[in-house]
Amino acid sequence: MEPFRIANRFQPGASRWRLLSVDGQAVAASNGIALMVDGALAEAGPCTCLFVVSSFHPLRHYTPELGAALRRLERGGATLGAIDTGCFILAEAGLLRGETVTLHWEAIPAFRERYPQVTASQELFLTEKRPTSAGAVAGLDLALALLARRHGRELALAVSEQLVQGQMRSPSEHQRLQVASRYQVHNKKLAQAIRLMEEQLEDPWPPEELAARCGATRRQLERLFRAHLKASPAEFYRALRLDRARWLLRQTELSVVEISVACGFESPSYFSRAYRKRFGRSPREDREDRSGA
Repeated sequence: MEPFRIANRFQPGASRWRLLSVDGQAVAASNGIALMVDGALAEAGPCTCLFVVSSFHPLRHYTPELGAALRRLERGGATLGAIDTGCFILAEAGLLRGETVTLHWEAIPAFRERYPQVTASQELFLTEKRPTSAGAVAGLDLALALLARRHGRELALAVSEQLVQGQMRSPSEHQRLQVASRYQVHNKKLAQAIRLMEEQLEDPWPPEELAARCGATRRQLERLFRAHLKASPAEFYRALRLDRARWLLRQTELSVVEISVACGFESPSYFSRAYRKRFGRSPREDREDRSGA
């Protein structure tokens, strides 16, 4: 909301908004802060645009009544968008079939697994039919883009400067830090191998093909991984897939079997053994104890 508040300083009446919850009661954010709201979703009158904002475990809060209210608003002419994992709510309501959305990179694998009929992009934000953003700071980028579209780039730039935002980022900028920054690796072939691994966890690359796509031999890639990351390519790849599996276990309702498939493990039993070896507990034990999530 902050970009729209600032926009009203420069152009009074440029934006109006209301905060709504399902039942009209205050909402507890994931950081524990209680957010006061202006009313209940079912009582919302006509609106130009409505954003669904959510964080961890979005589907725990979905109900058929919520889905019906969202469909009613869309039939009434409202543009429905989403921030962070709000796309799960819109998809569960049947509003995203055949569309393209973006959401936080960490939630994309679970979203693709549950809603294969929806295209999940890794862009920072999208502003077309269905405005969506990856959440966090990308919410500011989406707000600035919407202000520029509706009121002109000059106003959006003025708001950006007030936010000390430095620049208005384009949708295509990366959600995540570059591989070189995250892993402190600067060899181009090694960085390319890591990127390819991260992009394809469900169906892991065969070693020879992975090396070829990086312009290296399998033996060269083995040496690079051991020299810079103290692990073989297979060990590093498996660790990436297990880390993703742990996130899915803690933050989604996918079954252990579904998660093992989504993370490229050939059998649930092999997945469980590898998981216990890395984390010291079974997938089911982690699923039952989400207190650290």
